[in-house]
Amino acid sequence: MNISTSLRQASLPMALTTAVMLAASACGGGDAGSNGTGDKVSGTVKVDGSSTVAPLSTAAAQLFQAQNPGVRVTVGTSGTGGGFEKFCNGETDISNASRAIKDEEKAACDQNGIKFEQFQVANDGLSVVVSKDNDFVQCLTVAQLKKIWEPGSKVTNWNQVDPEFPDVKLELFGAGTDSGTFDYFTKEINGKEKASRTDYNPSEDDNVTVRGVSGSRGGLGYFGLSYYEENKDKLKLVKIDGGNGCIEPTTQTVQDGTYKPLSRPLFIYPNAASLDKKPVEAYVEFYVENHADIAKKSLFVPLNPAQEAQLKTALEKLRTQHGS
Repeated sequence: MNISTSLRQASLPMALTTAVMLAASACGGGDAGSNGTGDKVSGTVKVDGSSTVAPLSTAAAQLFQAQNPGVRVTVGTSGTGGGFEKFCNGETDISNASRAIKDEEKAACDQNGIKFEQFQVANDGLSVVVSKDNDFVQCLTVAQLKKIWEPGSKVTNWNQVDPEFPDVKLELFGAGTDSGTFDYFTKEINGKEKASRTDYNPSEDDNVTVRGVSGSRGGLGYFGLSYYEENKDKLKLVKIDGGNGCIEPTTQTVQDGTYKPLSRPLFIYPNAASLDKKPVEAYVEFYVENHADIAKKSLFVPLNPAQEAQLKTALEKLRTQHGS
């Protein structure tokens, strides 16, 4: 497979890769990506953006390329913000995003004549994790998370979070500032995007957070639920009390919205001009058509029925506009 992988994609579990390859013949009807005459498409598709969404787009690429070996899909991970910067400069065909595009990003695209489509392809619940060696934290309230992560926080020990917790140094790991995960977490926990203490270990690569938290009894971090699923042998999941008791992020609690406030939608943004290129149009159509299978195989939460109906409408619009 001619797939360019970096950071997160490089760590896609072998089981996922194998499952994706085995599923290729069963997904998408066998002729997805053809040019309408039965011939397979060829060319390149350049994707960048959210490290959270990257495994989804990589899985979609693997499935798609299994049926269309003449297409090369590259998937980068410069973060949601970094991805939109490249996208609005016309450098990429598709931008992965773990949040909706911001007004200032829309303005940057408008300034450069970049028009785009928006497709929600999956759901995600941000997971808050501690080390397997942490035997005292089972659940944290939003207020406790804010106390830890708010700008200027001086909390450096677990007993400052709750006097019943032991005297254990708190070591923090989290998303980098270009990440949509960072934007979402800070908004939901601290009340404003990018409002966060700065004395923590930031990274666009969630593997760094996995290693940091798992290696410290006092470690605490956050990232997408799929990364916990991939590393549950190394980490312990913390339940979150958003006001209605301690809730664990699961497919059901993310889809029905009871896991508050850390459930979120995941998007891809194709460049409208790029959709006039057959490989890009075919890849996006395949991705959207097979979103549920791709989400499950990538350990993400599939769309709920209402979201799926909206996506179906968006796909029909795409087909009408581009004559698919």
